[in-house]
Amino acid sequence: MRRLRPLLPLLATPLLLAQTPAPQEDDLFSVGQALFEAYAPPEIKKDFAFPSREQWDAFAARLEKTRETGTLAELAAYETEARTALLALRALPDYADYADWLEARINEIVVAKEATQPVTPPPADQPAPPPPPKSLNTDIPLYDLWITRTRERPRPVRADEFLPDLKKIFTAEGLPPGLVWLVETESMFNPQAKSPAGARGLFQFMPVTAKAQGLSLFPFDERTHPEKSALAAATLLRRLHGMFGSWPLALAAYNGGEGRVRRTLKAQNAQTFAQIADALPVETRLYVPKVLATLAVREGLDPASLPAPKAK
Repeated sequence: MRRLRPLLPLLATPLLLAQTPAPQEDDLFSVGQALFEAYAPPEIKKDFAFPSREQWDAFAARLEKTRETGTLAELAAYETEARTALLALRALPDYADYADWLEARINEIVVAKEATQPVTPPPADQPAPPPPPKSLNTDIPLYDLWITRTRERPRPVRADEFLPDLKKIFTAEGLPPGLVWLVETESMFNPQAKSPAGARGLFQFMPVTAKAQGLSLFPFDERTHPEKSALAAATLLRRLHGMFGSWPLALAAYNGGEGRVRRTLKAQNAQTFAQIADALPVETRLYVPKVLATLAVREGLDPASLPAPKAK
């Protein structure tokens, strides 16, 4: 397993940076411990001790591996640990980038937990919840659960800041503008969002994928540039839809890789996402219905009616 960078590489404060040479990674971790002791609220310290570097590395690595190779039940078991980690991230200065990534993963954990628990009917004296929009909910596994979960969550606070420009870019590329809502799933509309595995930006491009889409990583990481990353994402999604002929499969390829989706379709002698969902990583099984449910709740779109990309 490749070693992941620590989940909490804390940045020194401006005062520290002014008084000392640029800190190395080990120094940053020590600064993080000191800042936690100095600034974390008492209620956080009561339930959470600042971890060692090894503990954070192990947590990040285990979570990512489970999303790649584990089961829904195994992912669900992370709920308590992940929520505790999120409290710590929110309590420390300058950690919104990692916290937003982890918060999106907690949504996956919650849905995984719901998917593996027996269904309990509501009490007789309570009205039944409204049904999901009539669409792909009977064809896309876990779509119903994501509809309920998304309805319960507030609209991301930064969504309106980015949506107009992102939609213009997607429209110019011939894509349905509402598809930009996949950003909520990827990064919670934080252009600086980071994952322990190395993905970054609104659209969470890994370095290799970013370079393949023409984004530069140095001297400025263009994955954090909203417009440039949106154009790269739109171009990639257009190509993936052309390759697979459906948005669920294109989204699966965006998340899990086109090679994996192509091989799985061939191995299963299948043509749709629903037919191969159980053979894909749990991360991708959760990702596709989450994006489609987000489109339905945030934009009032019927995912089944999303048109193919327009000719340019």
